[in-house]
Amino acid sequence: MMTNKRILVAGASGLAGLSVLKAIHDKMPDTPVTATYNSTPPSLQFPLVSWVKADLTTRDGCKKAAMGCSGAIMVAANGGGVAAAMVNPGRQVTDNLAMDALMLESMHDAGVMRVIYVSSATVYQDMEGTIEEDMLDLNQNPHPTYAGVAWAKRAAEKLCWFWNAQYGMEVLIARSSNIYGPFAKFDPATSNFVPAIIRKAIDRMDPFELWGSPDVTRDVVYSEDFGSAVLALYNAREIKHDVFNLGYGQSVTVGSVADAVLSAVDFKPSRVIYKKSDHATIKTRILDCSKINEVIGWKPEFTPLEGIRKTVEWWRENQFIWKK
Repeated sequence: MMTNKRILVAGASGLAGLSVLKAIHDKMPDTPVTATYNSTPPSLQFPLVSWVKADLTTRDGCKKAAMGCSGAIMVAANGGGVAAAMVNPGRQVTDNLAMDALMLESMHDAGVMRVIYVSSATVYQDMEGTIEEDMLDLNQNPHPTYAGVAWAKRAAEKLCWFWNAQYGMEVLIARSSNIYGPFAKFDPATSNFVPAIIRKAIDRMDPFELWGSPDVTRDVVYSEDFGSAVLALYNAREIKHDVFNLGYGQSVTVGSVADAVLSAVDFKPSRVIYKKSDHATIKTRILDCSKINEVIGWKPEFTPLEGIRKTVEWWRENQFIWKK
């Protein structure tokens, strides 16, 4: 385990970054951390964490972030739900390409030797079912809804390979499913489907309107599990470069999530209405996460029902102060 050497957590003020910070605080409390944010001030304070405001779409911002660090966890991204991907796909592409390329360069220049790069399950081609890491076919396009950001992440994964092959920088890639939990984006314009459903339930929407179909199947991972997985990969020192799926590894339907949320909120709307979405998505997608379990022994601790209940409790307490 790498302790007492400074770790950069790039993009630390969002859901993924805060989850990683919590994991470091819980399991490596003596480790100093540089944690970056852009426009949103940090919402939590941790011992030995130095918050640094940096625009990671610029070379100067990336150099500022990487200075003095020996390892890094790259979770910074311009992301959001399906609506965000459709409204301004070009911005997501440009920002993500710039951040990833400049951060990898700056980390190398600063002497960072080990990086966990958080990619996305959107990189996989337009296919249904359970997906293993070696199924990625770059000759096939990703699903058109996510095409822009997916190609940006594909490019970044190739850059990870380049910095490892050319310079020996250890880079592990985690292709994450949808992350949910405390500190998620609850703004309807940018939220993923789990926090979107929770917000509607807490607001007592009636009739209870949901987009899409109740039998659409997804893989979702609770934020605390995500953070523990990323840190476990960081500490798996024997692995120098590899790709891992990171998710719950089992399917949940939109309908089952809605039922779990309504139960946790103790709300029974008069009707539940599924409205046809203008944004076509893949009906069934599950990540095969057996590799991360077999190689480093990680598996999720929280079931979707447990994670949803914890997220509902957090949103009840923070809905009037959390602005994302």
